[in-house]
Amino acid sequence: MTGFTDAVTYSATFIWCAFQTGNSLRLALAFARLFDTQHEPTFDVPDGLALCSLLMFVVGAFVGRLGDKLGCKTRLWMTLGTFVQTLFTLVATIAIWKSHQGSIADDPAHPAWTSVLSFVSIGCMSMSMGLQGIMGRRINTQFGTTVVFTSTWCELIADPKLFNIRRFVMSRDHKIIAIICMFFGGVAGRVLVDRFGAAATLAIGTCIRLVTTVWWFFIPEAQGRICL
Repeated sequence: MTGFTDAVTYSATFIWCAFQTGNSLRLALAFARLFDTQHEPTFDVPDGLALCSLLMFVVGAFVGRLGDKLGCKTRLWMTLGTFVQTLFTLVATIAIWKSHQGSIADDPAHPAWTSVLSFVSIGCMSMSMGLQGIMGRRINTQFGTTVVFTSTWCELIADPKLFNIRRFVMSRDHKIIAIICMFFGGVAGRVLVDRFGAAATLAIGTCIRLVTTVWWFFIPEAQGRICL
């Protein structure tokens, strides 16, 4: 869902809802403009969207800490947490649908989303990604990093068994699968935005998350409730 969701927000605003490195740097540049004596310091709509995304991502991550109380690898928490992600995405879908704003921005300085409902939408998407991110980290598998793919690329290249192509290597192959899924998720997200618009694309994303929620009922529960 990382590539899929980011394709929607980036197409409309040039802002990420999952990759918070870019949003953090954008805010740093906005702060640096305060010291620019040649231009009037401004805090533009894209800066506000980046701030909204970052703050709501953190809120979503804090919601994910509830899993520490329920058992971060239990079927109850994985189902409940994924369902909460579904609700966040559903609210984002309704908000951008009711905003009646466009889905594609041609210029980073002039995003297609500028209304209050647009901020609600990108905030809810960011919360869903923050919750997804911390749930992925708590599972502690090769798919643990579900939103930060720079580290995934580095870990893949640094894997000592990178060129051992004659057999399955979990530490390498799962990272490759994650990168490929993120790439094609982004492709699918952008194609759907071009064809049906942002609201319909997010509705599809909501359905995907709902299917994932149901899927957790059929995944064997891990033994123990300890979160490392």
